[in-house]
Amino acid sequence: MKNFFLGVVVTLLALAAGGYFYATQGYVDIAADAAPSSMERHLAMSAMDAATERRAPEQKNPVAATDENLVAGAKLYLDHCAGCHGLPSNPESKFSRSFNPPTPGFFKRAPDMPDNQNFYITKHGIRWTGMPAWGPTLTDEQMWTIVTFMSKIEKLPPAARAVLEPPAPAAPPAR
Repeated sequence: MKNFFLGVVVTLLALAAGGYFYATQGYVDIAADAAPSSMERHLAMSAMDAATERRAPEQKNPVAATDENLVAGAKLYLDHCAGCHGLPSNPESKFSRSFNPPTPGFFKRAPDMPDNQNFYITKHGIRWTGMPAWGPTLTDEQMWTIVTFMSKIEKLPPAARAVLEPPAPAAPPAR
């Protein structure tokens, strides 16, 4: 039994050393335009989901989904999020495909995480994805306002939608 246990430990150490060697000797393709393997994609998504569930404090969203707050959220989203996460008229931003993984287009598919987890991601970002940590830049109230906006993104009031879809410029006068 002792030899079996020793064999398991040695095998695990050899696998860990092999993985370390593989990664540190340049065999892992780090190019953002290289397609990740299905294992890499699964591992990254599983790690993100598990870490967010574990680390996001259980807290209730303090910003009510009033029309006024949704308009404020639309303005914040337009200024800080739309460049990567899209708009109703352009649900896949011009940058989204240049990230690996591509940024989610929230007007194609609304976020489906609880508010506390969306707040955690908004505040702390997601390492190695291009998602910045907005905590140093925005107040907690501003980030909660964005989270409230995102939680209602499929059913926005007309005033909030108008912020995201400004009217077309007027035609020049006829000559």
